This record gives sequence, C-alpha cells and structure tokens, in this order.
Amino acid sequence: MDSRISTSRLRVRGYHLDGYGHVNNARYLEFLEEGRWGYFDDHPGLARRLARGDVAFVAVNLNIDYRAAAVAGDDLEIRTRLSSLGGRSARMSQEIRRVHDDALVSAATVTFVLLDVAANQAALIGGEIRELLEPLVMEQALA
Repeated sequence: MDSRISTSRLRVRGYHLDGYGHVNNARYLEFLEEGRWGYFDDHPGLARRLARGDVAFVAVNLNIDYRAAAVAGDDLEIRTRLSSLGGRSARMSQEIRRVHDDALVSAATVTFVLLDVAANQAALIGGEIRELLEPLVMEQALA
C-alpha cells in the first residue's frame, strides 16, 4: 500500500454497540480519531513538529457517510490520507473497512486548520509544516 496511506486496525467490542447490535454511530468518530492518531504515528517527522506545541491541527468540519453496519467481533481497518492542502486548511479522507471482506463500512472527510496556539487563531499553513505535508497529499480515492 502507498506510504501516504496510514492504516490502523481495531476489533469491534460489545461496548461499541447500540441497542440493535450495531456499532453506535458516535463510536465511528472515535474510530476515525484512532486512525488520525495512527497517521501521525506513521509520519513521525510531522508528529515531532507538532509536539513543539506552538501550532496544532484543529478539526473544523467532519462529514461521515455510513455505508454498512459493523458488529461485535468485526475487525476493522481505518485508512487515512491527506487529500488536500490549502493555504489555511487541509483535508484528510478516511475509510473504515471490514477486514474479512474489505466492505466499506464508512467514509469520512475531516477539514482542519493550523492553529497558532499563542494567538489562538488560524494560521497560514506554510514553512516547515507545509514542507512536511506537501509530499503526503494524495488526491485520488483510497484503494
């Protein structure tokens, strides 16, 4: 798989389920967050730059499409990629797929801005951060 795509896996547990025996819709947000943390684990240079604490990525919009139900015991793979990079915002695209049949369970797009922590306002995505992000952009759809 392309190194610009990060993959994380998890198993659906009973506490993830709603009263109908499916993963509760709010849990998918947690699964997607797990995938984004994994993305930074897979790109340690970017993670080290953000660890300085002067800037942070802040989610400003999340769109999620639920495609198929996941149930207890399903192994899921979260695929995450940087899909666009603008001057003040960027987007990550994510998919959650069931491992045993590669069925698309959900697809999401997260828009984030770069926050200047001291000023508490959005900053231009430039300099070292931009240099770290540009090679990671993958516009085409996930495989």
